[in-house]
Amino acid sequence: MANTRLDFVTTGGNRQPSAADWASDIIAFGADNNVAIWRPEDNTRGGVDALLSGHTGVVTVVRILSSEQYRKTFIISGSADKTIRVWTNDSSATSNFRQVKILTDHEASINAIAVLPDSHLFVSGSADATLKVWKLFPSTSGPRSKDDTLSSDVDLQSIDTELLQTIAIKPRLLPLTLALVHFHDGSVVLAVGGTSSSIQLYVQDQRHFYLAASLTGHEGWIRSLDFVKESLTDDSDYLLASASQDRYIRLWRIHRGSELPAASSAASDPALGAFGRSLSNKAHYLNSKDQTYSVTFEALLIGHEDWIFTARWLHVSDHSSQPSLLSASADNSLAIWEADATSGFWMCTTRLGEISSQKGSTTATGSTGGFWIGLWSPTGNEVVSLGKTGGLRRWEYHAQDYRWLQTTGISGHTKDVKALAWARDGSYLLSTGADQTTRLFSEWKRDNIASWHEISRPQIHGYDLNCIDCITTNRFISGADEKLLRVFDKPRAVASLLERLCGIPDATHGTLPEAADIPVLGLSNKVVQNVADEELAGTAINGSANEHGAADPASAVHKSTLDLDHPPFEDHLARHTLWPEREKLYGHGNEISAVAASHDGTLVATACRASSIDYAVIRLYETKDWREIKPQLVAHSLTVTDLEFCPTDKHLLSVARDRQWFVFSRTEEHSQSYRVYASNPKAHSRMILDSSWAPAEVGSVFATASRDKSVKVWRLESGEAVCVNSIATSSAATAIAFLPQTRSGHMLLAIGTETGELTICTLAMETLKTTSTLLVETTIVPSKTINQLVWRPLRHSNGPLRGEDNILGQEPGAYQLALASDDCSVRILSISPAEARIEEE
Repeated sequence: MANTRLDFVTTGGNRQPSAADWASDIIAFGADNNVAIWRPEDNTRGGVDALLSGHTGVVTVVRILSSEQYRKTFIISGSADKTIRVWTNDSSATSNFRQVKILTDHEASINAIAVLPDSHLFVSGSADATLKVWKLFPSTSGPRSKDDTLSSDVDLQSIDTELLQTIAIKPRLLPLTLALVHFHDGSVVLAVGGTSSSIQLYVQDQRHFYLAASLTGHEGWIRSLDFVKESLTDDSDYLLASASQDRYIRLWRIHRGSELPAASSAASDPALGAFGRSLSNKAHYLNSKDQTYSVTFEALLIGHEDWIFTARWLHVSDHSSQPSLLSASADNSLAIWEADATSGFWMCTTRLGEISSQKGSTTATGSTGGFWIGLWSPTGNEVVSLGKTGGLRRWEYHAQDYRWLQTTGISGHTKDVKALAWARDGSYLLSTGADQTTRLFSEWKRDNIASWHEISRPQIHGYDLNCIDCITTNRFISGADEKLLRVFDKPRAVASLLERLCGIPDATHGTLPEAADIPVLGLSNKVVQNVADEELAGTAINGSANEHGAADPASAVHKSTLDLDHPPFEDHLARHTLWPEREKLYGHGNEISAVAASHDGTLVATACRASSIDYAVIRLYETKDWREIKPQLVAHSLTVTDLEFCPTDKHLLSVARDRQWFVFSRTEEHSQSYRVYASNPKAHSRMILDSSWAPAEVGSVFATASRDKSVKVWRLESGEAVCVNSIATSSAATAIAFLPQTRSGHMLLAIGTETGELTICTLAMETLKTTSTLLVETTIVPSKTINQLVWRPLRHSNGPLRGEDNILGQEPGAYQLALASDDCSVRILSISPAEARIEEE
């Protein structure tokens, strides 16, 4: 059987404060309707390890439950599809998680989940204003013990769950955050926060929870709750941290016994000023089993300037340590809070993220839009945050320097990925989509290791992006939901970065623009100077050049900004890796739907959305002076969905929603004008969504993909095209791509569908008939519509770009296929040559 392998997958995280968790060596986070698994310590991969598909709505909450008893790690995820799904791995040393349970008892979106690992208990909160208490029961064919648990050496076959209780929240609120804690006497307390300014505390009596207290004081919705044991001693108090949209964090002390603990010094904290005198320290009491616990206000943490989304404790690891609290806020910062050993006052000891002078004003200028999640690593020496751009930023604590330093994280699209384009030499991959960004991915090569990373973010736009193509290795064109196209040139700063990190030689000899920036209220990337730090430091305060000719700081950046020995961090990507805009192409009357560049880089063909023949025209532009070539190509009556130049650029193929395809041919051998050469008004019974030309050695052969669940292969001869093969698909065929090379008398055709299926078909060169098909396993393909498939360009005629100097361990001669999908992912798969050598049946 043919071998397929997932080399790289990248995706952005969901903007949901509860949609990520870190336990053991994995981070699990929501990525559109998938659950992404990332191992931060694995430096051989630049993206996520896997995407777990199953949910049909956006994943809103993710929690990890590690079971030492069963030597398993469980991931519990909730979604807007009203379901909770339980996943587990095959062994503790693998990230191959599989879905083992689906819970459908809630009637609305799942907003929060809290877990209690030592008892396999978890609680879910939903927008239906209910809480449900569950218990996991790993089931086997073996006997259970008296307490209904299993011994650790039992081979688990499946997971059962028991619904212990349903709680209707009164007074009614929608839960946004939950927290569970196990007290000394074995009792369990549940904290609930949400669309109210109060916190509800429930105590478990036997098997059921009852409302025991309500904590007031916040002035906004509660977004995060977390418990921690203050020390490792048996009589230790517990602390509850609550974070709110009122920009404050409140700490609550839970003390065993009816006697109150020593009065908190929070109100005397000089940082509170007169506000401290208004703080209430009313005591609340919780009765559980044989114990009474008092709950009192401990401290008010002030420092954030916007909503606080998460507050997470770092649990104490030894008798000499104390809890630390990590908070993430919409003010673009993470804060670490600790109690002063002398005064007992809680203070912010570390602040990470963006300082005010660096914040962008709009999406177009790269503002992160705040940090939605902050996570501690299990050891406490790393933290991770997730922001608006979908990237997970990562910091490590360097004890020798007593400071936190940012290190390599991951990034990805946060909305549908619409289009892909490889560089002409295959050295990097461009992706673009509905999150209004264009991203460049390439391999970071060092110490016999190569891993894929986002190296540049050439375009941060104000419109959803629909299509892209490379004109040359240093230039690309993109189209968006606007009536024009934009052409971008690679800046020298990015070219140097690609050469240093990825081994991509810069053959331009300094002819590229230096760098780019985007005005706060603009959409066009402008060329700026890239100057030495000392020159920029000498610039006059008023922004003009000084007497020594120093650069204007408003149009210059530090040369050292991208002098990196690692992939750029998220703040670098959002500001310093833009590509300057070379040209705008006008003429279309609606949003751009398709673009294609000729293989020789001299022409681009474009089309826009249309409901009549007047707007469905195809426009051609020459790339020397960017003039439009007249006349326009008039053929279709509805939106053109794809444009493709044949390998020799002699023909231009267009397909559209009107179910037709047209082939245009050059009027003369060296002319830039095209005219209709062949067409088929009844090519498919439903709209045509994609097309692809076969390798040049096969002749004038192309394929079309349609919503009628078929892919048709056509041979073009003497102004006519004959359908020589029709390949049925299980759902609408949305993307196709011929490998631009034949092998052993065969050629490969990749087919992607509306449901995310990927099929690799082997076709005979002579007859164009299908000789074999390979349905790629579902664990490595998207869970939603595949929008585009693009094979990595070949270095030479008898092997793929990476067939000889392979350092990732894939078979020599394996071909790489890039996929763009509506599930927000970009994937690169290796297809082994085995299926290309299958003999015709």
